[in-house]
Amino acid sequence: MSNLSFIENIQANLPEMMIGTYRLKTINTMLNENPDWKKECYFNLKKLLRIMTSEEASDIDLGGPRTNGYIWFRVYGDKTPAQNIPKYKDDEVSAIILSILTIEQKEIFFKEKNLDFSITMYLEENEAPFRFRGDVFYERNTLAVNFRLINQDLFSMEDLQFPTPIVKRVNLKFEKSGLILITGITGSGKSSTLDSIINLNNTTNNAHIIIIGNPIEYIHQSQKSLVTHREVGEDVLSFGSGSIEALRQDPDIIVVGEMRDAKTISTVLEVTGSGHKVFSTLHTSSTVESIHRIIAEFPPDEQERIRFRLADTLKVVISQKLVPNRRGSLTLAKGILSINPSIQAAIRNNNISEIFQMITEGKNMGMFTLQQDLYRLVKTAEITPETAMNFANNRKIMHQLLKYG
Repeated sequence: MSNLSFIENIQANLPEMMIGTYRLKTINTMLNENPDWKKECYFNLKKLLRIMTSEEASDIDLGGPRTNGYIWFRVYGDKTPAQNIPKYKDDEVSAIILSILTIEQKEIFFKEKNLDFSITMYLEENEAPFRFRGDVFYERNTLAVNFRLINQDLFSMEDLQFPTPIVKRVNLKFEKSGLILITGITGSGKSSTLDSIINLNNTTNNAHIIIIGNPIEYIHQSQKSLVTHREVGEDVLSFGSGSIEALRQDPDIIVVGEMRDAKTISTVLEVTGSGHKVFSTLHTSSTVESIHRIIAEFPPDEQERIRFRLADTLKVVISQKLVPNRRGSLTLAKGILSINPSIQAAIRNNNISEIFQMITEGKNMGMFTLQQDLYRLVKTAEITPETAMNFANNRKIMHQLLKYG
């Protein structure tokens, strides 16, 4: 049984040996010739996303041989196939996704084999719209996609349990310049933390905040601050060019969605060095590793220059994970590095291995390691000792904390 009424019509006109981009482009042509098919695809996707939100899932995956035809949901960290939803044929998934992409987006996808995008959708009448981040890609010559729900409920810094010294450092009111990094693996809540920090500044400072995202996720309404959103691929060519262009747009805060490569990192350091407050994210699992990662992105003959620039501009590194709690949901665990003169000297002198101990002893500055925060969550009965061990970056240190406190 098919989920789309017209899928047999499409398959009847597609030879079985037609695969990959050629097959997708042929399906796309058929959709453009049949507006009613596009409308049916849209409502089918809306149905799936409605189920996703009702299941309190953070992600939905569909398409590709990987799925075995099932729709997969990630709920509180676990990804499982939905047994109560009919299976989807690959051509059905292709039709649904192609029907919602713009001409420009499809051109990018067919050229680069991957596309990040965002979509806003009203799932219920008289309710606020939901926003999703989509990633379309090929798997074994077949279209596949992941949608992630963009959280529309912002957390306060108190909700996230950030120490007062760190809340001050990320606030433009107390520090006008410097680089603040939010780091963690995919799905660790980096975007939610970043949006909370943006909201803190938006509601307390008369300023201009420029957000460069790929894609733009949460839309911040201008409050005390003027908030400008620029999406890579739609409004600006790249993170790097958006950062340079922002300097001519009278910013106080520049948000660079992700530091993906050496060119972007170099541009972010340059922009920060011009006296602006800059926020960005990085895919690393600890605060100290983030410093190593930034320096390692550059060839050896440039690393000393980058160390000195990083020592001058870096202010705070927040490294976080979402860990299962005793309530069956997820709790934020984090490590925080707050730069002081001793840490600056350690970065300049390439003594980065000394920084971990400085974090361990830096509680009065709002610093602590991930292991110390996991220990705090165990002591408050938020998580189990087993969870703390599973998510620690250093199991030996975690074991010592749990044993001796």
